[in-house]
Amino acid sequence: MTSFMPLTTVFPGLIWAMAALALVQASRRAALWRVGSAAPVAWLHGLAQVPRRYLVDVHHVVARDSYASRMHAVVAGGLLAASLLTALAILPPLAGSRAYWLLVAIAFAVTAAGSILVGARRYPAKQKRLSAGRFQILPFLLLAYAIGGTLTALLLALGAGGIALPFTLGLAAAGGLGLAFEVRQGPMRHAVAGALHLAAHPRPGRFEGRPDTALQPLDLEAPRLGAEMPADFTWNRLLSYDACVSCGRCEIACPAFAAGQPLNPKRLIQDLVAGLNPAEPPYAGHPYPGGREGQGERGPLARLIGPDARIHPDTLWSCTTCRACVEECPMMIEHVDAVVSLRRYQTLERAALPEKAIGPVTELRQAGDPGGRPLAARTDFAAGLDLPLMADKAHVDVLLWLGEGAYDLRYGRTLRALVRLLRRANVDFAVLGAEERDTGDLARRLGDEATFQALARENIATLAKYRFTRIVTADPHALHALRNEYPAFGGHYAVMHHTALLLELIRAGKLAPQKLSDLSVTYHDPCYLARYNGETEAPRAVLDAIGLSRVEMARSGKRAMCCGGGGGAPVSDIPGERRIPDLRMAQAAETGAGIVAVACPSCTAMLEGVTDRKAEVRDVAELLLQAVEAGR
Repeated sequence: MTSFMPLTTVFPGLIWAMAALALVQASRRAALWRVGSAAPVAWLHGLAQVPRRYLVDVHHVVARDSYASRMHAVVAGGLLAASLLTALAILPPLAGSRAYWLLVAIAFAVTAAGSILVGARRYPAKQKRLSAGRFQILPFLLLAYAIGGTLTALLLALGAGGIALPFTLGLAAAGGLGLAFEVRQGPMRHAVAGALHLAAHPRPGRFEGRPDTALQPLDLEAPRLGAEMPADFTWNRLLSYDACVSCGRCEIACPAFAAGQPLNPKRLIQDLVAGLNPAEPPYAGHPYPGGREGQGERGPLARLIGPDARIHPDTLWSCTTCRACVEECPMMIEHVDAVVSLRRYQTLERAALPEKAIGPVTELRQAGDPGGRPLAARTDFAAGLDLPLMADKAHVDVLLWLGEGAYDLRYGRTLRALVRLLRRANVDFAVLGAEERDTGDLARRLGDEATFQALARENIATLAKYRFTRIVTADPHALHALRNEYPAFGGHYAVMHHTALLLELIRAGKLAPQKLSDLSVTYHDPCYLARYNGETEAPRAVLDAIGLSRVEMARSGKRAMCCGGGGGAPVSDIPGERRIPDLRMAQAAETGAGIVAVACPSCTAMLEGVTDRKAEVRDVAELLLQAVEAGR
């Protein structure tokens, strides 16, 4: 025992040295985060919640890739266990126990097994979506630490010594200190930044079982509106970007990336990281489609957006704000918030909207509608239906919010079907008619927060004139704004999607549809209903109630692909190699269904615009009306 006592001090000393080096490297990185603006964080609550957020919320996303889930559990679990056990060996009773060292050896052996799994994703050929760069050295550092630690602990457990011990300890030191060094700018940065990000997350509601997807109001009196440079982001947003593991799940999910538009969410986050730190290693993943290289100065005060900056304006305007990247991110990064912050600066400070978006935004400011159409024309779709107005009734059960889709001839058919269903079910409802202005969703996604706030306040003032139990709308974008974003301005309402109300009426026996079992259908989830509001079941339940043969697309529910109609993308009109709705309709065609059921005016317009589509596009309300009338 006496002969290897010094080593039982040196070995745990190595772990403490690793911890000290990691702390120094993390502190140097934290100095960069502090250049960001202030953000309130409930640290005690956040830190207490980290284990649950990691084991439940993060694991929920990571587990979608079963290999990655197993790999991460083995390597991270083994690494933590082995390091903690070895560090505790500074206590004499443990240091002198051969059984204890055998336990340490087992923990290191588990780490070694996980390291092999890490390496198998990168050698001999790297998985396509993963970034290379310094991540390529990670398996070697892990293996050196794990194998060196295993052998050292085994020799201590066996009471052996000799010339092997310095070699095995040296191997463990090389790997371990290398891992600790990589905390600042290498692949291990995500371990520290990720844990702190879970504690200081800018949207803690994501971990509390409720959709926390509303954009935060912008102080229009602030000296700078939106984000121009890294220092304009809050410090915990800068921290969150450092949590990125460059796994590429976001780029696989991104519809703009799939369509060959100049947006890659992973590259975008890495450009935000690189923009903050001039010493950041070169990006080593897939570029923005089109192959444009990041340019421009770097540093906390460096301009981020511009044709000559790191992020081209076309990248910014390619985003549909569908949140598919956010949904797939295992590190819970909020890509869309970053995009909107940058858009706000472009729109409000520089008036640098895409050319085709200027007209709709101007009309929203002046006329309360992006098409500049008379507000009274919103009810033209209902000719002959005797649509009741709130101005006449003052008090109803359901206030039917029509939305911008009411002006569209095609979507007018959907609204006519919905109105006829409400009448058949004897629902007490009315519309605002000429008093309804656009919710401002388009303006807000394009960064025009001033117009959004003006429209929100006008609509809230209008709604305050009347009494109603709930608002029902067939437009998920309007639903999201009314339900989640108007409360910040004093508008608190119970807001339902029309499919939820229709399901309620069916279950109450107020609508009695017949079976349409000879029709096959696949349902396309609107992003602003499924991902933004978590509502995926009501539309499907209505379709099931009318006996349709329903089949799911490969991407459905919260993981569905966007139609390309959100976030102002149609008016930004950034060209790509393909069109997003074409891609989505091709996915629908793979199911063999004859009908694509939709539940959003944007989805209807985008998918019906596909020229060679093989399936008919119909709203859930239209299908239900057909089934109800079949029983007459």
